[in-house]
Amino acid sequence: MTKTGDGVRCMMMRGGTSRGLYFQAGDLPSDPADRDDLLLRLMGTPDPRQIDGLGGATSLTSKVAVVSRSADPAADVDYLFLQVGVDEATVSDQQNCGNILAGVGPFAVDRGLVPAGATETRVRIRMVNSDSVAVATFPTPDGRVEYSGNVQISGVPGTAAPVLLDFAASTELLPTGRVRDVIDGIEVTCVDNGMPVVLATAEAFGLTGYESPEQLADAETTKRIDAFRRQAGRLMQLPENGSIPKTVLIAPPRDGGQVSTRSFIPVQPHTAIGVLAAITTVTGMLLPGAVGHELTAGWSSRVDVEHPTGHLLVDVIVDPAADPPRVVRSGVVRTARRLFDGIAFPRS
Repeated sequence: MTKTGDGVRCMMMRGGTSRGLYFQAGDLPSDPADRDDLLLRLMGTPDPRQIDGLGGATSLTSKVAVVSRSADPAADVDYLFLQVGVDEATVSDQQNCGNILAGVGPFAVDRGLVPAGATETRVRIRMVNSDSVAVATFPTPDGRVEYSGNVQISGVPGTAAPVLLDFAASTELLPTGRVRDVIDGIEVTCVDNGMPVVLATAEAFGLTGYESPEQLADAETTKRIDAFRRQAGRLMQLPENGSIPKTVLIAPPRDGGQVSTRSFIPVQPHTAIGVLAAITTVTGMLLPGAVGHELTAGWSSRVDVEHPTGHLLVDVIVDPAADPPRVVRSGVVRTARRLFDGIAFPRS
């Protein structure tokens, strides 16, 4: 573990619509309990304001990427994602984060873990949480990471350089073995293409699907979502008391996209939608008989997903004729920007 004084080497990056701390694995304690204790103190958790740390007082800005060279011949680097709680002293490794993933390739080049190409660099990333591989491609003119560019993504002011993310297909799209299940009288599709998601219509919850996150944050709705997703988790044979599956409610589009979404992480309304949650939602809807499949008529591989603060364009092709159904391709364009690189000092 590399330290300077009482601090730890750290880079803060915005990846997609999230923000997090990026570390080389060797700069953190090898013991998971010691590592998690350090991360809580760096983030300023538990405290709803995270006033004595680097967290931004939301789950979207209390994230961590731990990166190292990979021993897997199919990957260049390993990426462990950790979700740090805000007002609760929790550190979870039960899920991936596709937004933070957007910064892993540039971070790996900046840290010398992967050599930069002359014009662009392609980094194969093993996502340790799911033991699956994603490929990030991004510009590196003159052998250096280019963070500025002309790509704008919803939910982020300004523009930055593109990061193209391609994902390996999930080996088991339907964890329950069925395209539809019923939970509390609500028809659902439980699907996993990188993120376990329970998919339902907003109408089934008595909602329009166009509510703001603030409107969805009332205690009655979040309590109902929590009970609902826990039942889905049992059907999907996921760990109890975890942060997955994610709940995504869908509705017909109303802003020029192809589907409107409202998602929860795990019970608080998301101000946008996670990359992997969006990809998994579209994947599920493309399966004949799935919840929302009727909305997919006429869709091409590129699907415009509406969310509370804009749009997310995902690229998904599914072969529904395969048994079981399989994903041919899934990907998305994100951006990432380095915010600082230096030494972070945890509270004592």
